[in-house]
Amino acid sequence: MTTKVKSPKQSFTIMNELVLPNDTNTLNNLMEGRLLHWMDIAAAISAQKHCNKIVVTASVDNVSFQQPIKLGDVITIEAKVTRAFNTSVEVRLDVWAENIPSGSRSKSNEAYYTFVALDQSGKTVPVPQLLPESKEETELFEGALRRRQLRLILSGKMQPNDALELKALFTKD
Repeated sequence: MTTKVKSPKQSFTIMNELVLPNDTNTLNNLMEGRLLHWMDIAAAISAQKHCNKIVVTASVDNVSFQQPIKLGDVITIEAKVTRAFNTSVEVRLDVWAENIPSGSRSKSNEAYYTFVALDQSGKTVPVPQLLPESKEETELFEGALRRRQLRLILSGKMQPNDALELKALFTKD
């Protein structure tokens, strides 16, 4: 069976949420768990667009919180697939917080999520390959292999000596 090739723009997803009182802590800042929930949904939609299959979250990389998100802010989550492997895809997310009355908008978070594609019986299935089209997409695509190797090392599924892409960053020939 020939696997279809897709571009990152075919998986591009934008999700908006309004930060309401039930989403905040006692300081009126968005609770991180709520944001992670929204990010997981946006990333899953992006992964499903690429795979045309059911997907499940396999891993979440370090999520950096650059500044608090306030009650009343509008959150925009942008997600797109950065690389496809055999049965999994990596999705990059960028999170923006916007205060509409003041007109201010700032980047709040970024992260990488990994999803595995499944068939109706829960077995992994091959995913379409990804063909980057821009310089930025190519850089994300190339970096995905290093990020994948790091994930596999941290989860105990790969030995550090086998991570050739990562080793190349630290050794000089």
